[in-house]
Amino acid sequence: MELDFITQNSIIYVLIAWVVVVVVAKGLKLERYGVEIKAYSLVYKNKQVQSVLTKILGRTRRGIRVFADVSVISGFIMMGFAFWFLLDNVSKFFVAPTDFSELTVLIPGVTLTSSASITYFLLSIPIVLVVHEGAHGIVAALEKIKIKTGGFAIFIAMFAGFVEPDEEEFNKAKKISKLRVIGAGATANVIFAFALGAILLTNPLFALIMPEPLLSTFYELPQGVLILSIIEESGAEQAGLLANDIITSINGIPILSPIDFPSLSPGDTADVSVLRDGQKLDFSIDIMASPEDPERGLIGIMRDNSLAYKPVFNVIEWNDPGVSMFLLWLWMISFFIGIINMLPLPILDGGKFIHTIIDQRISEKAVNGIMWTIYGFTFALFGLNIALSYIKSGWFTI
Repeated sequence: MELDFITQNSIIYVLIAWVVVVVVAKGLKLERYGVEIKAYSLVYKNKQVQSVLTKILGRTRRGIRVFADVSVISGFIMMGFAFWFLLDNVSKFFVAPTDFSELTVLIPGVTLTSSASITYFLLSIPIVLVVHEGAHGIVAALEKIKIKTGGFAIFIAMFAGFVEPDEEEFNKAKKISKLRVIGAGATANVIFAFALGAILLTNPLFALIMPEPLLSTFYELPQGVLILSIIEESGAEQAGLLANDIITSINGIPILSPIDFPSLSPGDTADVSVLRDGQKLDFSIDIMASPEDPERGLIGIMRDNSLAYKPVFNVIEWNDPGVSMFLLWLWMISFFIGIINMLPLPILDGGKFIHTIIDQRISEKAVNGIMWTIYGFTFALFGLNIALSYIKSGWFTI
């Protein structure tokens, strides 16, 4: 009951935390250090970013040049992948509902409600922003575009990072230079995610989000989920399930881990397949209502909730689940911020990327018309994915 109260009122705790942050910032007089403090935001700008980026560039110029060129190509690839994912996901909602990926915007206190999720999110975002904005800045330095300021902003529980190039120099730069600078941030995030993912391939937790055929390539797959015990007078007991049976599928859905269990409704009947002493058996089970939540259906078993995936490259011992979860969140946020950032929307890199490509090729009026058409289509597609997620599962939180 206490946990439910905290979860349902997490937005209140986020707002209280924000008030504390603002009061402390005022008390420490952070304005003296360039922090702009408002009731709804903290903004920090640093004018020394250019010199720092120049020093870094002096030691890594050749590698940064290759990275800058790759950023242009990867910008197109990431934009195409983002559109493909969103379009394919919408089609799955109607054609293969079980494969539909639910989407939500991560907002602390609103869609992120558990203290653990909020903590992992808040720890990950600054790292992702430093990688993203640092890449923009260092490629701008490579292209000899002056950086006026760099910094970060916090809007209650939402974070933003920025490097502010000299607008006049940026506008005068060659088109390829602009594309390199714009594409660098998202490319850096995805490259960082790939590097982190290579490390996480040694972690059983990472298997939960790995698609086939990568899953079976990098992990030894379990047979299913082990039944520890049977609830008395449940549908499972009446159907004949036993302790030590291994559930392999429910209603035709393959079961490899506890997370694969589908949502069930009380009063329904579920087709459950198990392995018993190596032999496959099929059962038809009446779904019972959960004592804690009458609207949630249960088969009537106590299951083994441990992860039975075994990494092929089992070279790292992951003893701390907190570290594993943090790195998983960092990977997820870095990858998806990189991909989503290349969607052509006004505030994202993808919008600037497309605008740079078509700018000066046609009239300004035609450019604006094309851009707003693209913005409208992208926003509708992204919004449709979120709306369909709501239709499928209601207002879900993490």
